[in-house]
Amino acid sequence: MNTTLHRAIVLSLLALLMAATRSHVFTHFTPVPDASWAVFLIGGFYLRDWARWAFPALMALAVAIDWMVIRGQGMDFFAHYCVSPGYWMLVPAHAAMWAGGHWLGRHYSGASLGALVRLAAVVVAATATCHLFAQGGFYWLSAAVAEPTLAGWAANYGHWIGPYLGSTAMFVAVAAAAQAVSEVVARHSAATRQQTRR
Repeated sequence: MNTTLHRAIVLSLLALLMAATRSHVFTHFTPVPDASWAVFLIGGFYLRDWARWAFPALMALAVAIDWMVIRGQGMDFFAHYCVSPGYWMLVPAHAAMWAGGHWLGRHYSGASLGALVRLAAVVVAATATCHLFAQGGFYWLSAAVAEPTLAGWAANYGHWIGPYLGSTAMFVAVAAAAQAVSEVVARHSAATRQQTRR
């Protein structure tokens, strides 16, 4: 992504994806998981040059969606059990995903087996770190857990890491496939233009 237009398209698509899945617009039709964690990782990959404002913009969008969903249920945002002091740990949680995508982007030179291995490793590491902040923040800092213990936290972390990793990997895999296809199309177009010039 080396043009402003490409970045703007990616940012718009990521914002739409997060709005649709985080607000549970599709849950009336099919159980689509929240794509937020994948959105931040993909954003870190494609929007590195816009990080100063794209990350805060996506973070603000996430909070705005949560606010609209909670208010739409007739509840006070700050009185909702999910909006504890631990809620604000979503900032470093999402930053971990963005950092993973940023690292991938800096080390990416085209679709390859090595790039796929790096992608898989980063998805696991970034998601595990993100979950550490998000789940840990809720577990240790909210009033929802009456008597938090290290064993209870570890069991809760282990219970939820699989589903979060699976949904994140699913969305990232779609983005990776689209990236690989776009590279093939770009190479084919370049080869066709070269043949036409001869």
